[in-house]
Amino acid sequence: MNNKELLDIISNGENYNLEFKRDNLRPEQLAKEIVAFANFQGGRILLGVEDDGSISGIQRENLQDWLMDTVFGRFIHPQIIPFYEEIIMDDGKKVAVVTVAMGTTKPYVVRHNDREDVYIRFGSSSRLASREQQLRLFQTGGLLHAESLPISGRGFDQLDKRRLEQYLANIIEDDEIPTSELAWHQKLQNLDLMVATEFGTPVCTITGLSLFGKQPCYGLPQAGIHLLVFSGKEMDYDASLDEILNIPFTGLTSAINHRDVLEYSLPDRVLYYLQPYISEERLVSMRRIRCWDYPKAVIRELIVNAFAHRDWTNPNKVNLNIYANRLEITSPGGLANSMTIEKMKAGQRFPRNPIITNILRDYNFMDNRGMGIRRKIIPLMKEHNGTEVNFEVTEDYVKVTLWK
Repeated sequence: MNNKELLDIISNGENYNLEFKRDNLRPEQLAKEIVAFANFQGGRILLGVEDDGSISGIQRENLQDWLMDTVFGRFIHPQIIPFYEEIIMDDGKKVAVVTVAMGTTKPYVVRHNDREDVYIRFGSSSRLASREQQLRLFQTGGLLHAESLPISGRGFDQLDKRRLEQYLANIIEDDEIPTSELAWHQKLQNLDLMVATEFGTPVCTITGLSLFGKQPCYGLPQAGIHLLVFSGKEMDYDASLDEILNIPFTGLTSAINHRDVLEYSLPDRVLYYLQPYISEERLVSMRRIRCWDYPKAVIRELIVNAFAHRDWTNPNKVNLNIYANRLEITSPGGLANSMTIEKMKAGQRFPRNPIITNILRDYNFMDNRGMGIRRKIIPLMKEHNGTEVNFEVTEDYVKVTLWK
């Protein structure tokens, strides 16, 4: 970087990935900014630049050694290796540029006064991460899979034994169906559907309760799906439908004929509830045919994706809203790790919940190619009515909009 490039950067002011600092700050203060960048999307710290963008220059002797040995060596964990360079301005003053990439082993912490504090970036400032934000960092760092967390007070009795037997016998073709509750506990722990506790009695995991629970929202409020239908183009108090589906994601078929559905899966139950609002019967070539405002295959795919890739540390439900001109489905939590909309469209896969994803593949809700958006959602909507699918991503949710 030359001094002209540096001046251009400074002229834009501080932002989510740029911080101005003097070099006489305490090491733990600088460590806080570095950790926040590493826990977010990376960034630069310019040492020797005032808050107003004026250049005061670096004053500390052996600044690079102090940074590496003291700030990075003693106060930051896990270890981060930054890129360091010094830029000499026309008046002879020096500015140190410390570039920190987005970390791959999150969360990064500041170790100080017998504490380990986690910081994240909020706009142009760094703040302590909340409990929920720390959980998300543990997930993105691969240190936690929320789908395996235990649900207090939800044991074997809260799971649908019929669905479990069908999953073992017909879906994954397991010849050893448990015959006692103790055997069920062991089998379900091996499948990560239950987990042992310190008190001896296993409890359901998020995976087990959400996929096979009799009423999963009891104990796991963010399970199920919330359906809302509005007659206008905006949300209002007068909803035509306001229903929370508190049912397991998996369905149940007859033991004699597996095509006979005894209980609908969550995606099929959603379509059943929405049918009066987004479809109608029409007379086509002397036959009455039900025509849908949106392809059923697209709605099913969106429900499966929203459920499979949601952030279970987020307390909100998956929401599906119908308006006069569009359908919106919102999945709690941003995209996992470094995933982007462009990567999703290209077919790249990075499942946040690999256990749930694998079980949904067992049921053929999903395939192994990760091409649902590229090969199904986008082309089917274009074929149906020529519209583009809209994707909106924030830290808190992923929203997909289909246009009527």
